[in-house]
Amino acid sequence: MKTLQAAYVIGVDYGTDSVRAVITGTKNGEEMATAVFEYPRWKRGEFCDRSQNRFRQHPLDYIEGLEVTIKECLDKAGENIRKNIKAISVDTTGSTPVAVNKKGTPLALLEEFENNPNAMFVLWKDHTAIQEAAAINFHAAGYAIDYLQYVGGIYSSEWFWAKWLHILREDEAVRNACYSFVEHCDWIPFLLTGGTDVTQMKRSACAAGHKALFADEWNGAPPGDFFSTLDPLLRGLRDRLPFPVFTSDKAAGIIAEEWANKLHLPKDVIIGVGAFDAHMGAVGGQIEPYHLSKVMGTSTCDMLVVPRQDLQGKMIRGICGQVNGSIIPGMTGLEAGQSAFGDAYAWFKNLITWPMQDLAKQGYDVEGIYHSVIPGLSKKAAELPLTEHDELAVDWFNGRRTPGANQSLKGSITGISLGSDAPRLFKAIVEATCFGARAIIECFTGQGIPIKGLIGMGGVAKKSPYIMQVMADVTGIPLRIHRSEQTCAAGAAMFAAVTAGIYPNVEAAMNNMGQGFEKTYYPGNKNQDIYNDRYIKYKKLGAFTEQL
Repeated sequence: MKTLQAAYVIGVDYGTDSVRAVITGTKNGEEMATAVFEYPRWKRGEFCDRSQNRFRQHPLDYIEGLEVTIKECLDKAGENIRKNIKAISVDTTGSTPVAVNKKGTPLALLEEFENNPNAMFVLWKDHTAIQEAAAINFHAAGYAIDYLQYVGGIYSSEWFWAKWLHILREDEAVRNACYSFVEHCDWIPFLLTGGTDVTQMKRSACAAGHKALFADEWNGAPPGDFFSTLDPLLRGLRDRLPFPVFTSDKAAGIIAEEWANKLHLPKDVIIGVGAFDAHMGAVGGQIEPYHLSKVMGTSTCDMLVVPRQDLQGKMIRGICGQVNGSIIPGMTGLEAGQSAFGDAYAWFKNLITWPMQDLAKQGYDVEGIYHSVIPGLSKKAAELPLTEHDELAVDWFNGRRTPGANQSLKGSITGISLGSDAPRLFKAIVEATCFGARAIIECFTGQGIPIKGLIGMGGVAKKSPYIMQVMADVTGIPLRIHRSEQTCAAGAAMFAAVTAGIYPNVEAAMNNMGQGFEKTYYPGNKNQDIYNDRYIKYKKLGAFTEQL
């Protein structure tokens, strides 16, 4: 192990709305500097169409954010820290892929495609590929080998192959220019290391296994005829995805001279293999075996690590992936989640504050009122009595991720009367998201995977005691909230420390650099029976909604 003195690393976390960078000391995980950059094109709503569930992001937002945040962090940290930066690791949302040429350049960076949404990164929550996902599921059912076994048995429109096929079908110009398809978490390390040949890109085992059907059994993705018989447009494309893939404790390479000069960093800085934000966030939140780590933001990603020998060949159905080496190398990582969590609360806030937003457009100052809506609703909802006949909602406002991915589903609310005011409806939506969390837990426990505790991270976990208490009450499991404000960036920094050889493995980095937990929410016995009854009604309402 290298000396811990004067050794610093950078973690970069690409979220849905912004990118944040953090410089961390490797000795004890002390945060030395942090910076956030909101994507300007995304913030202006460019290249997106909510009515079509189309959400695209321009690579320039990512490039500009990378440079701005790292430079700002280094300026804050000072020269002594700058010259002792050892490594950079990156996490991103996912599956967020992009069409690239053979050099690995996203097509949107070429002049002829600079304003074409199909040439941009297809954000994780883009659901334009619902038909393609259905086609993959139908096609896979005809094979003796279950090629969907490592993604819970159901392929989602939020994932790699469905999105690629949709782009190829929709846009002839992009189809003709596209050589390969690349995840965001793979492209940023490729960019930082000066990559010029996409076939040499070191792809993440996390992204490939959870979203692109990669597995050791078939030496990468399923065989070529699986894809060519699905659609001839996919013929030969499987072989343009390099194998083997790499866990995130491995180096993608050394920083390119161009980027070292641009960022004023040492020329020997190591760049780690990337991963998805929730996976590195689980490490930043000090995940433990059989403790479900919930990254709670716009959506949730629920991460679980299990010693490989404990699974004994068991494949968990209905989840979003079961991959050896994801999350913590050496263990099996399992992923689940909810397509809308914070987004559900934001939708309701936007719904009831429409007049304020309209006034803001006219120049009135209502920002303070607007930002106080969720805290105010939370306070009033917490004061309401809990009865089995309260308004009831299903949380599929952006489709269902787990159990059993189905992005065509919609949310629903029932039991509304003239007495149903905003706090009561907000309370129903909060309960729905917590019932959705309980359904995920039961997806694991019903298949023999115990859940010993919950770990909460992300903006909602830190900001809403009311929602977190309901979560503990509904699930009946204690919920620990991690102290770090930036668990994803902190997790990336931990991986960077391992990549640089400062720690021998991820577990050692977590133990030394983790910030611990600030609070635990314990289940309350007084509401348990009512929540159990309402959860049964939630499942019935969900089944009715799904039939429609």
